[in-house]
Amino acid sequence: MDRVRHRKHKHREAADLDVTPFMNLMIVLVPVLLLSMVFTHTTVIDLNFPSGEGSEAAFDPDLVHLEVVVKREGFDVADGRGGTIKSVPKVDGEYDFEQLSLVMQEIKKRMPDKRDITVLLLEDTSYQTLVSVMDKVRSYPTVQHLEVVQAELFPVVSLGDSPKPAGAKVAASRRASATSATDGGRS
Repeated sequence: MDRVRHRKHKHREAADLDVTPFMNLMIVLVPVLLLSMVFTHTTVIDLNFPSGEGSEAAFDPDLVHLEVVVKREGFDVADGRGGTIKSVPKVDGEYDFEQLSLVMQEIKKRMPDKRDITVLLLEDTSYQTLVSVMDKVRSYPTVQHLEVVQAELFPVVSLGDSPKPAGAKVAASRRASATSATDGGRS
């Protein structure tokens, strides 16, 4: 009996694990995963928000404070003292970001050392409009050494509220008066 048991163990060989299908899967899967990866580039933008202390004594008339005012009709590029440098109207009901970029490039040619700009927004300005305006005032694509690179315009961006038109306060008070008159003063 010992001989029979011994022969059974002798004829049994260790089974080899076939890893070929697994290796084939890895050879196909790794390149597919690498090609489908999304490479992101996160950029941090430093913004200068207004302090809320509107001091007229700190205003230096010799310095030009560039402003891009986002309006319902388009953009106004202003000098910060109330003078409009250039107005960029909407085209087919959409903001003309390309024209804004061209205006910024022209201003940068006139003032190459200027680095800061203020973007003044309406209360209901969409986030996408804000981001697009900031992109257009910060840089523009240009070709250098047969490569497309982003040339710097005004990288230091400050945000603020767009000034309300003078007639807006009067119209708002008239609407409030008309509403209370139709309510009969119930509200």
